[in-house]
Amino acid sequence: MKGNCKSYAARICAAAAFLAAWSFFQFAHPYHLVRREQLDLFVYDWDYLRQTYRGAGWLARLCGDFLEQFFHLPAVGPLLVALLLTGIGAAAYKISRKFLGQWPALGFAAAVFLWSFFRETDGFYLTRYTVAVLGFLSMVLLALQLRRAWARPVAAALLLAAGAWAFGAPFHKEYGKAWGFPDFRLERAFGLDVEVARERWDRVLRLAEADLPVEEESYCYNLAQAMQGALGDRLFDHPQNHHYTLLFPVSSDRSIFTNTLAGEAWFQLGDLTVAEQSAITSLQASPRHTGARFLVRLARINLISGEDGAAQKYLFLLSRTLFYGKWARSVMPGAQDGQTREALDRARANLIRRDIVHHSQEPRAILLELLRSNPSNALARNYLLCYDLLRYDLDAFVEDYLPDPVPGRLYREAILIWLSRNGRLNPAEVGRYGIDTAEVDRMGRFGQNPSRYKNTYWYYYLQAME
Repeated sequence: MKGNCKSYAARICAAAAFLAAWSFFQFAHPYHLVRREQLDLFVYDWDYLRQTYRGAGWLARLCGDFLEQFFHLPAVGPLLVALLLTGIGAAAYKISRKFLGQWPALGFAAAVFLWSFFRETDGFYLTRYTVAVLGFLSMVLLALQLRRAWARPVAAALLLAAGAWAFGAPFHKEYGKAWGFPDFRLERAFGLDVEVARERWDRVLRLAEADLPVEEESYCYNLAQAMQGALGDRLFDHPQNHHYTLLFPVSSDRSIFTNTLAGEAWFQLGDLTVAEQSAITSLQASPRHTGARFLVRLARINLISGEDGAAQKYLFLLSRTLFYGKWARSVMPGAQDGQTREALDRARANLIRRDIVHHSQEPRAILLELLRSNPSNALARNYLLCYDLLRYDLDAFVEDYLPDPVPGRLYREAILIWLSRNGRLNPAEVGRYGIDTAEVDRMGRFGQNPSRYKNTYWYYYLQAME
């Protein structure tokens, strides 16, 4: 009876550890795993597998990458991680139980489980290192099953040597650190990045409500508002760091996180040159120079720009994957349905018509070129106007605002400042720009108590002047 109680205690601890790990990665840290899947790729092709998974640590890399392809699925990714971590705890318990009593063995297993758990929460960790730890513990446990005492250390040494070849080292200075800790601010930033890539703008705005003191949060907020047509009204409902939070340049001295985000706005605006530069730079900086997210982006860019040969190269690789294969085959040139062709035609309408060499360090020039190519590109128009406002360049703003005024509360507020600065704040001029007299009265009230109007362009401009 006593032995059964001890057995039940171990099983209860294992079940509790499993549920705790699954719940944490499902509810508190979900984007951490999704981002890991985006930066990896598992291709079902024999030649690819043979060339990729060879040398020391091949089995851990193979198993880790195979498991990570499921991480973008809700509940499934956390389930797999929880199983790995619980397996590590169970193996540690079985090994220590050979030498220790029931409760010391449970304590040792809990310590190993927590160590592995916290490593998994690191933002740049890779699953293959958890697989390696489980593999080595399994080797030791297997050796301890031998009946002859003298054979156990010999078998353990041989199996660990084989494990070193199959699993490699369980540490890496970048991707398999000895210790980790959950960073919830980084998790929210990853969430913004993931939801921007999925183009789920409502979720981006909900995540942006958290006060993250990073430019990337404001960048994602601005893009989501622009995609919903509200940037001209809601820009200053969120903190802005001048024009730096509107459009990011792509640069090799920036992190993969920032470079990846930089391409999102340019892709939506229609500048595929900078969007492609962002994807390629991020691809080169990813752990194994692969990444499903970047390959999908490069395929879409080349499909829109009409480079079918380049697009087929990426689509062929994606067609050999489990979760991107169906999409890749459906958009392959020659196999596209009417809906896909219409979506590509809509995207092509925003492309720059002139074949010029440019880079993301000159955003205003690019936005103007986009509008010259397609004056009805509302997204580019709003980005251009907000760029002028954030740089306090009201003369450029008025030039870009005309001849067809663009709806937006902030734009009307900027026009009133410009009219006031130029001594033209009179009913005739105000009416010429389609501004209601109530807006003029509101500006008068702002002058009496500016702190009540912190989400206005008037307040932003006043802060700069002071």
